[in-house]
Formats: sequence, structure tokens, C-alpha cells
Amino acid sequence: MTTLNFVALCGSLRAGSLNSAVAHAAAALCPPGVVLTVDNGLDALPFFNPDVEQACPPPVVAAHRARLAAADAVLLASPEYARGTSGMLKNALEWVVGSGDLVDKPVAVVTASPSTTGGDRAQAWLAETLGMMGARVLPESLRIPLATNKITDGRVTDEETLASLRDLLEAMARACRTVS
Repeated sequence: MTTLNFVALCGSLRAGSLNSAVAHAAAALCPPGVVLTVDNGLDALPFFNPDVEQACPPPVVAAHRARLAAADAVLLASPEYARGTSGMLKNALEWVVGSGDLVDKPVAVVTASPSTTGGDRAQAWLAETLGMMGARVLPESLRIPLATNKITDGRVTDEETLASLRDLLEAMARACRTVS
């Protein structure tokens, strides 16, 4: 069996980010035959500009696209801001709309939020955007409500949340293996 390579993008730059903790926990919980790399470089991406994209995307954009193109599946860990995702994650997605790097690729969305809704609006916003981009958004995507009670000192400590993350990673692996 070949190794599956997953990439996680975190939509928060905040030190102590709940979603960064989730992305790093996922990297440590991968099932056998799966490696997940957390991409910490979204803040280096310039603002999306179609003119720049058409002329010649900067090297940092080309590297971002190459990471996503090479990934077997993608995990997005997103906070909820103003009923959607963060501007940084939106920008990262805008740079790959035209390249098609997410077309037919399994993508799972995790939203960790201190709210009782667990970032449901960001989850819905991302599912709609990713669907428009042609990604295969997994129904197993995960909302983590009251995340400040489940993440301590940058680590996911809640056993139920850790089990749900393991299940999500298994679903991502199954989705990769069932691609026609």
C-alpha cells in the first residue's frame, strides 16, 4: 500500500489558535499509511490578484499550489469570522480556484470554536465554496463546539474530540482509496 499524503491548512494566525491545535493533533493521529503535513505558510501568500495569476504567479503561490496538487486529500481547520472563514484561508483558496488543484480531491473541514455552534457558519461557507471549486467535501467534516473546554495549552485534550478526529482521518483515507 502506498502512503497517502494529506495537507492541512489552518485559517488562523493567532498564537494559541484552537484550529492550529486541531490541525497539529490531526497530524499526530494519522492512521497507518497516512502522513499529514500542516502548512504554516498561508500568511506568506500575497493577496489574490487575477492579473498576477494570469501573468505569472509568484513562487510562493506556485509552491502553495504544488503542495495542494501533490496532496491526496486536504484538511481545512478554520475559525469562524463574521459568519464565514478567515480572510487568510479565503485568500489561500482563491489562489487555487483557477488552477483546479482541489477538483475531485477529498477535502474535510474542521471548525473549532468557543461558541456552542462550533463554527457551523464557517463550515457551511467553506462547503459551498469548496463545492463550487469542484472539491469532494466529505460529509464527515467536523464541528468542535465549546473548543476552549477541549483544547488546553495548544493541545486537544478531549478524548471524544480526538476520537472524532481519528474517524475523520480514516474517512479521508477511505475517500482517497475509493477514487475511480
